Amino acid sequence: MKITRSERLSRFLNEFSGEDHILVLINADPDAIASAMAVKRLLWRKVASVTIAHVNVIKRPDNQEMIRLLGIKMAYVDSIKQARFNKTIFVDSQPDHHERFAGFKPAAIIDHHPKTDARAPYMDIRPNYGATATILTEYLRTARISPSAKLATALFIAIKTDTSNFERQTVIEDLKAFQFLFRRANIHLARRIEQAEISFDFLKYFRSALDHMKLRNGRVFVHLGAVNNPDVCVLLADFFMRLTCVDWSIVSGFNDGKLIIIMRNDGIRKDAGKVARQSFGEMGSAGGHKGMSRAEIHMTALPASLDTEDKKVVANWIIDTFEKTSGPGKGKSGMAAFQKSFFGLDS
Repeated sequence: MKITRSERLSRFLNEFSGEDHILVLINADPDAIASAMAVKRLLWRKVASVTIAHVNVIKRPDNQEMIRLLGIKMAYVDSIKQARFNKTIFVDSQPDHHERFAGFKPAAIIDHHPKTDARAPYMDIRPNYGATATILTEYLRTARISPSAKLATALFIAIKTDTSNFERQTVIEDLKAFQFLFRRANIHLARRIEQAEISFDFLKYFRSALDHMKLRNGRVFVHLGAVNNPDVCVLLADFFMRLTCVDWSIVSGFNDGKLIIIMRNDGIRKDAGKVARQSFGEMGSAGGHKGMSRAEIHMTALPASLDTEDKKVVANWIIDTFEKTSGPGKGKSGMAAFQKSFFGLDS
């Protein structure tokens, strides 16, 4: 039997009372941040308090600018006292999506990523949706809450970001939510936030990527070595997908004792989430959507024979591991064409 939106909202709200001190726990990105803000608005005056905490260090320039310009109040998970909260809500994540979620038992999970074995008294997981922000926008509308300009702007940015301007998987509900938020968001502020993509210290990684990338039949492979911020891998993976000759973009780097591998593809040929799980899932956490995925492997789980200090060796290992699942490319002939078209050079 299909659950109506009103029934779904009632079930969510009925999990909480005026004596509850709520912790909304997120792995901060635009979708998670905006969704957490929406949850806080929904529970306003219904519970004793709501605190938003993030488990990751926020370094991406656009995320930092979003927090600053919208005046979003959040705390790093290490700075909170867990005993203060009697209930925890996960949005845009599930418990096994990040190791720092361990030790927090969710009272509710609202997410749009593929369903895991997670359990909670209240769960709303919709993998077909393009963004968790769409789900929370539905909650707000069902509750007859008109979001403030700041909240609407955050949700607007979240849907644009997670759907890549509706180029990735979306449903009609994403479009309806976007249209609803467009009339209430500060579009000029949203544009300013979206344009803050690259900080000055990221430029060195772009140069390194262009110097050391490997192009195989429409597949770009880049291993950056140690990176100060794994988000640079995401930026570069998205950057290479803008090139006309690229169907897959696989960018990796070491950060905080882990190998981070970011995958992007055109969403036509193969499922990036499935490839990530099949290629790297046995060594660490891996998964995602059809057009985008991520793998994180602790260095201790990598083959003992792998020289992690040698970028070329690591890059070749990633290529070999990836191609065992996705199939081999057709050699390196694409590199010469790319260099000639992008740099105006002959290889």
